[in-house]
Amino acid sequence: MKRVYTCFCTDVIHEGHLNIIKEARKYGDVIVGVLSDEAMVRYNRFPVVSFEERVQMVTEIEGVSDVVIQKDIMYDQIIKKLKPDYVIHGDNWKTGPMKAIRDNVISALKEYGGEIIDVPYTYNENVRRIDARIQEKLAMPEYRRKRLRQLIGMCPIVKTIEVHSGLTGLIAEKTVVEHNGELDQFDAMWISSLCDSTAKGKPDIELVDMTSRFRTIDDVMEVTTKPIIFDGDTGGLTEHFVYTVRSLERMGVSAIIIEDKTGLKKNSLFGTEVVQTQDSIEHFCEKITAGKKIQLTDDFMIIARIESLILEQGMEDALKRAFAYVEAGADGIMIHSRKKDPAEILEFCDLFREKNQNTPIVVVPSSFNSITEAELAQHGVNIVIYANQLTRSAFPAMEQTAKDILKYHRAQEVDSRLMPIKDIISLIEEL
Repeated sequence: MKRVYTCFCTDVIHEGHLNIIKEARKYGDVIVGVLSDEAMVRYNRFPVVSFEERVQMVTEIEGVSDVVIQKDIMYDQIIKKLKPDYVIHGDNWKTGPMKAIRDNVISALKEYGGEIIDVPYTYNENVRRIDARIQEKLAMPEYRRKRLRQLIGMCPIVKTIEVHSGLTGLIAEKTVVEHNGELDQFDAMWISSLCDSTAKGKPDIELVDMTSRFRTIDDVMEVTTKPIIFDGDTGGLTEHFVYTVRSLERMGVSAIIIEDKTGLKKNSLFGTEVVQTQDSIEHFCEKITAGKKIQLTDDFMIIARIESLILEQGMEDALKRAFAYVEAGADGIMIHSRKKDPAEILEFCDLFREKNQNTPIVVVPSSFNSITEAELAQHGVNIVIYANQLTRSAFPAMEQTAKDILKYHRAQEVDSRLMPIKDIISLIEEL
């Protein structure tokens, strides 16, 4: 018998999958690959059931001869191992980012004369309803909240981008690119105090109150499933901070990052150009401990942001604070710098990792933006946050469009650089 291979990356077996198995059986013995958790994350499909459960589901399908693990989105390694005569898949992978996967399969099969079979993709009301339920489950607080910790365990580095509205949330949620034969996407979202304030036309001095900022979270959560990291500025008074933690945890936010400064907030990138007061280690530790005590689950993370390098207090002070904050209960450390050279950030990471191998490290490469994610991961960084790039890219584009409309007294001159409105609307799904 000839061998037919297909791979499933799903938490629910529906008629579309069964149709592929039915078609595959016409050609020979059917081997089904189950995509690993790590690979599913790269495929923009976070698993809502365990890998073992997914294997069991596939094993129980009538007509399946064998079940194997596929550890990568691309098929070349599994094809090299199994050498199937055919690889079968729904024809939805013939266009868009998934085409990179199909091209990879064609290249791998070509080495020994294997063939690819494209089956018409099954998409009806029942399948649509099942897909929608999976998305709704991913968006539920109890599933979303714990996802950041899960991603830290799965990914070499968790790629996070700022969002400040439902629309920017959809961009973070749905943007998938194919580059050099690989698929990539963002893993998490950052609700920035700066960008949230800017979107509301307010200064970044903690003027926008928590009730308003929570509304932004609601807008983003309503249309997305990815985990959220919240910019908590200084955290405010300890008595207020505990309520913020409780509220965020209940909403399904995964983490809050608070910085060890006091007084009226000034953006860190001003450094010593403006008066900024760093909190005492003792007081900031008390705030962290109070926040951890109020939590109801182990899912939520409090991440301590260290401003020592920003305020030119030196590496020794930064490390002293890092170890103290971890001892007080911090679930992660964010180290910040406004230098264009990442050397001091990498030095901190290396020195911290000499004594602490497990506590997650977060960096925000706004100034030192030449360094790659892979380089950061080599120095023990777990989360990278692109903290304001969507806001900074949108403003000049909108301003130039406004100027040109005023200049030409019509919109024709700007039309070539505008996204068609139907493409924007297509991001927004109807129930």
